[in-house]
Amino acid sequence: MKILFIGGTGTISSACSQLALAKGYDLTLLNRGQTDRPIPTGARCVQADIRQPDTVRAALNKETFDVVVNWITFTPEQVESDLALFRERTGQYIFISSASVYRKPALLPITESTPVGNPHWAYSRDKIACEARLNQAYHDEGFPVTIVRPSHTYDERMLPMYGRYTVIDRMRRGQPVIVHGDGTSLWTLTHHTDFARGFVGLLGNPRTIGETFHITSDELLTWNEIFTTLGRAAGVEPQLVHIPSDIIATFDAHWGASLLGDKAHSVIFDNRKIKNLVPDYTATIPFAQGAREIITWHAADPVRQHVDPIAKALFGQLLAWRIRDGINE
Repeated sequence: MKILFIGGTGTISSACSQLALAKGYDLTLLNRGQTDRPIPTGARCVQADIRQPDTVRAALNKETFDVVVNWITFTPEQVESDLALFRERTGQYIFISSASVYRKPALLPITESTPVGNPHWAYSRDKIACEARLNQAYHDEGFPVTIVRPSHTYDERMLPMYGRYTVIDRMRRGQPVIVHGDGTSLWTLTHHTDFARGFVGLLGNPRTIGETFHITSDELLTWNEIFTTLGRAAGVEPQLVHIPSDIIATFDAHWGASLLGDKAHSVIFDNRKIKNLVPDYTATIPFAQGAREIITWHAADPVRQHVDPIAKALFGQLLAWRIRDGINE
């Protein structure tokens, strides 16, 4: 099977690239060649900028693919560009959407037919608009789209919270770390290699055309448990401080939007649809293992232990607000 990944070296896509190659697929990666991740052995690389369609046309010439996956499409305008580029080039086009498109709070468990809508987060609204345009192209002209909605998917490089390594640094210094709300909402974290097992099973499958799938772990953790698990992997018992999500939003609109539109709400995903189509799909890596991988990767090189001055200052402002308003736990 001949596959084109636009991107292919990111947090989620890198694991999918590795697994696709392990299965013997003919994989081409199209990107600008500016990644800090190694190109997987066996992949063919084509250098072009998907934001400049003429460079893509020149690089690909008249080449066609069984599957095209664009890992980095975020807006309806980018979808229109992809439609123009790949209408006659592929038997399947996979759009990477987001589980943040589901309207929250949602009736649990969340299925692929759960209503979408997100008044808080522009990122999610753009993904919803992209899905709508692609579904229109499928119904009007038979464009072979498959929509995939990852939830919070991570690898060893990515701490799954605002501030990234800054949070670990604070934990190890005995400083308090901020958890949104009261920390008891349920959340799902999916290791990127688990996601890949479900995703690669969709490639080239005609039963996926015109369909939507989310792919997540079945492990449920509260945010208190997520922070505590990460702290224990780092060898400390973290001091958790809770601040309401709407207060966080007044200090940082982007972080607040991702909370109010997504992470502040409990999520439980029904994964029966992906499991029915990919029977061997199951997520096997618990976050306790993933947290150890995160700590080990960052410990291997001091350069990776970056403390973000913006996050550090914001944490200080939020903690000062908490003290000023006399909030006790």
